[in-house]
Amino acid sequence: MKNTSTEEEQRSLTSSSDPSYSASVSEFNNDFDGYRWVIFNGQKHLATLNLIKGNTVYDEKLITVDKEEYRLWDIFRSKLAAALVKGLKNLPIKNKTKVLYLGASTGTTVSHISDIIGHSGVIFAIESSIRVARELIENVASKRENIIPIIEDARKPLSYFSTYGEVDVVYCDIAQPDQTEIAIDNCKTFLKDNGKILLVVKTRSIDVTQDPRTVILQEAKKLENSRFNLEQVLNLDPYDKDHGLIYATYNQLKS
Repeated sequence: MKNTSTEEEQRSLTSSSDPSYSASVSEFNNDFDGYRWVIFNGQKHLATLNLIKGNTVYDEKLITVDKEEYRLWDIFRSKLAAALVKGLKNLPIKNKTKVLYLGASTGTTVSHISDIIGHSGVIFAIESSIRVARELIENVASKRENIIPIIEDARKPLSYFSTYGEVDVVYCDIAQPDQTEIAIDNCKTFLKDNGKILLVVKTRSIDVTQDPRTVILQEAKKLENSRFNLEQVLNLDPYDKDHGLIYATYNQLKS
């Protein structure tokens, strides 16, 4: 990943809500995969190409780059964005990716993944809370055809409706003591061989007595013992205190 910008990489950028505002954009990711880094108001931000022009999900800023609309991606409201800022490499979510998302909540991160995978990708968005799922459906899924909301307990992967085939990526962001075991069960059911998992570790939901770094490493070991090869283990401080993210590859033949 290139970490410096050149004059050739600088383009004009305006805010959709304030056409008079100008800034610059720097593409630090060499291969554009639906997101990019922008210099906005003097600071570097992540942004995703807006799948639904003019649509916002959580009052995020809309900007225009080369006549294309992007949504600023808030690293304090999305753990995946925080992970990218903390150095997550080779994001496995790209155009046309098929994603199983556990713990979709109201859809902040789901919506940015929706931008990235485009019209040819799909997200099966699992959320157990009916109240939260209603907000997900009304504010996000109803406007984005590549999101399939499923109101179900992530502990019951065989009960999901509307899922089909294997998925490329499992993204898990649930607050349960057995969150890693739940993620593994879902991977065994839906994740293709050599597919990827992005596991958000909420350490205080697992063990409040241990150092968060120790808990993150313990959960990583569980994945290793369940036919996963670790790619990266990240601490998400200071953007999400006591949280980590584990990136791993599923190897069905691993002994």
